[in-house]
Amino acid sequence: MGVMTDAWTWLTTGAHWSGEEGIGARLAEHAYVSVLALLIAGAVALPLGLWLGHVGRGGALAVNVSNVGRAVPVFAVLALFMVSPLRNAGYVPTVSALVLFAIPPLLTNAYVGVREVDRAAVRAARGMGMTGGQVFRRVELPLAAPVVMTGIRSAAVQVVATATIAAMVGQGGLGRIITAGFALYDTAQVVAGAVLVALLALVVEGVLVAVDRLLVPRPPRT
Repeated sequence: MGVMTDAWTWLTTGAHWSGEEGIGARLAEHAYVSVLALLIAGAVALPLGLWLGHVGRGGALAVNVSNVGRAVPVFAVLALFMVSPLRNAGYVPTVSALVLFAIPPLLTNAYVGVREVDRAAVRAARGMGMTGGQVFRRVELPLAAPVVMTGIRSAAVQVVATATIAAMVGQGGLGRIITAGFALYDTAQVVAGAVLVALLALVVEGVLVAVDRLLVPRPPRT
């Protein structure tokens, strides 16, 4: 318990929250990288996954190809970017690596969510004279929303946790607190940094769960 007590003391020290290298600044950097990566990944993966699920063609291949990225360590991808011309482009290498990491759960859940919609409901909608676009907007998308949101939550938590790799290439974020602790042989600081990352991931998960429950319709209980 001594290490946890020391970590708590480190976290509650006001000086560690202020300045360019304080917790507040590192948290803002971490949030910036994570949100940017999620927005880009969502803009690519969600429309593609939803469209493939709607048309029912090519989705399995796209999902399998995107899932190949899960077998490649994010740090390895980042290392490749760092030996490319992008190495001097600020957060671009880190964001690019996180985007590739976030695409698989977003794409997979979007595709599966639409494909798992009850085909009877789709046929009934078409029988009522709905166009393909109307069927997608009024039937498939609402029914697929819970599965899509699960993918968004999964991707968000993974990106927040993995964004600590930015510190490995000299970028900002909460990972800098951890790497600085290792450099100073300060175990309390290392643990404090890890706790901050874990808490941020939990907060993100909690916020998205709340959004899911408030905005995503659920079928009535029988």
